[in-house]
Amino acid sequence: MVVAPLLALLVWFITPTLDYQARLVAAIMSFCLVFWMTEVIPLSMTAFLGVLLAILLGIAEVDTAFRNLGHPIILLFIGSFLLARSMTRHGLDKRIALFILSRSFFQQSLFRLFLGFSAISFLLSMWVSNSVTVAMLLPLVLGVTQLVCQHEKERSTAVYFLVGIAYSASIGGISTIIGSPPNLIGVNYLEQEGVRIDFLQWMYLAMPVSLSMYGFLLLYMRHFLGKSRYNRQVVKAYVAEHQRQGKKLRMGEQVTMGVFILAVILWLAPGVFNLLGMQEAYDFMSTYFAESTVAVLAALLLFLIPPGQENGGKGTLTTEDLVKIDWDTILLFGGGMALGQLVVSSGLADIIGKSITTAIDPNQQLLLVLVLVFLVVMLTEVSSNTAIAITFVPIIIGVLHGLQLPLLYPVLGVVIACSMAFMLPVATPPNAIVYGSKEVPISQMIRAGAILNVVATILITAWMALYMMGQ
Repeated sequence: MVVAPLLALLVWFITPTLDYQARLVAAIMSFCLVFWMTEVIPLSMTAFLGVLLAILLGIAEVDTAFRNLGHPIILLFIGSFLLARSMTRHGLDKRIALFILSRSFFQQSLFRLFLGFSAISFLLSMWVSNSVTVAMLLPLVLGVTQLVCQHEKERSTAVYFLVGIAYSASIGGISTIIGSPPNLIGVNYLEQEGVRIDFLQWMYLAMPVSLSMYGFLLLYMRHFLGKSRYNRQVVKAYVAEHQRQGKKLRMGEQVTMGVFILAVILWLAPGVFNLLGMQEAYDFMSTYFAESTVAVLAALLLFLIPPGQENGGKGTLTTEDLVKIDWDTILLFGGGMALGQLVVSSGLADIIGKSITTAIDPNQQLLLVLVLVFLVVMLTEVSSNTAIAITFVPIIIGVLHGLQLPLLYPVLGVVIACSMAFMLPVATPPNAIVYGSKEVPISQMIRAGAILNVVATILITAWMALYMMGQ
């Protein structure tokens, strides 16, 4: 409450050479950044506060300032969150987890058990909010670690098990457009610059990064988990106990699975048609079955189709589910995109871009990507990854325009980097959830996450360099 206005005033006084509008936006953004980092009020309300200040100071029109709340990507958020809610409500996510953990392969050792949990976390986070994924897995993981890590010496093993699940969710979330909010933000900013990425193209570019990072995570965790004592019978008894809910899929689970599969097929179809050179089919699917349209269609089907007698004749989802999705993230995205638009329209992004370009050789693209990726990874440690994406992607686009460099791969690298912060609880929702279990000391999260931050920076830069060489 004190630092934010003081920083805004400081920014105002040290930028007298800027245009009036750009100067005001810089002050507002610095104010919002402090509020985002300290979470004085909910993140979404900070975004709205920034837009409101812009309106009151006369640098934004009230008719257009909140237009982003009706953006198609907001609908994509809502639809995908409702799909995730249906999975959680009807227990489909937990059934998938228990099915994998009941396989004898995963029960052989503590590392294989971790492999099972982390694979679920990685795969589910591609399609479901990573915070929902970790929240769903946490009770199962805590139950297992308390059984197999009962001695005091083995508690550090349990810590690495827990943070590994959180890290797997963050890494899996970069694989698809809907996997993590920064992905959607990056796609939207690129589209505004005339660079369109469809669902399949994103997977094609992001999956190698996520798989290589996940591979390193497994090697890293094997180092800590490989030598721990382990009782297989205890785990078998635990899984058997949790499977007593019944082996037969309930109607609610069947409906959710059917709608989810339909949504994935429709999301992937335009990219497949584009890959096969079927231009007419690609244009038709892109026009009538855009990602946001498919998400809303899937959500509506879940409200329309009743799961037999399970919900008393109501739909698979009901009004109660509508109020339980993550509205804070949805509103943060809408308000934050409005703020990001102000950074661009006021000329502030270009001004910052031009000031940075004077210190960077345009021929050193690789060094530029490395610096930007590392900067974003470290900034995300102290603020919401969504807020960092909203704030810095337009500025980075300004830098690239100033250097007259192609946008796609540097922006993709920066957007992926927004989800690759592993050291602090505030960095990503999965980190916050496992830290909230009171089983993870912050010192161990910092120690485990520091190495992963460095490796993520190197891997993202390496993949972007590979893509840039081939363009």
